[in-house]
Amino acid sequence: MHCPFCQFHDTRVIDSRLANDGDTVRRRRECESCAERFTTMENASLKLPYIVKSNGQREQFDEAKLRRGVDRALEKRPVGADQIDSMMHRIRNVLMQSGEREIRSVQLGELIMFELRKLDKVAYVRFASVYRSFEDVDQFSEEIQRLQKRASDRSGLRKAKKK
Repeated sequence: MHCPFCQFHDTRVIDSRLANDGDTVRRRRECESCAERFTTMENASLKLPYIVKSNGQREQFDEAKLRRGVDRALEKRPVGADQIDSMMHRIRNVLMQSGEREIRSVQLGELIMFELRKLDKVAYVRFASVYRSFEDVDQFSEEIQRLQKRASDRSGLRKAKKK
């Protein structure tokens, strides 16, 4: 590693730690020539799968595009940036760990909706309405009823476990 201060070709690592949920290594380095210290971050370079759209077109996974869609769904919702970052991190990890070269856009959409459903129900319905192209109020209503049924099923399970 070259020193960013004097461009000397040799630096030594004085400390290494895991960062960002253990998928990044943070290294403190010191230049052998000028003794300046600096930090480097090391990530595994794993290739994310291509997204195969419904029309058959393939495109590279674009995290910025995904983030814009998620941000739009979460607009004016009480969800912190750290929660959104964690969700994005989980989605990215699922894609990397899949080991697939390609993933259908439908699968990606379902993964996003699964994560949004856990994070914020209103954002989930917003995203689902665009993603599933709801045509009328009845489709909104059906989706909300499914959410309510899931919630009541879960609360019934919790009550049964307490007994």
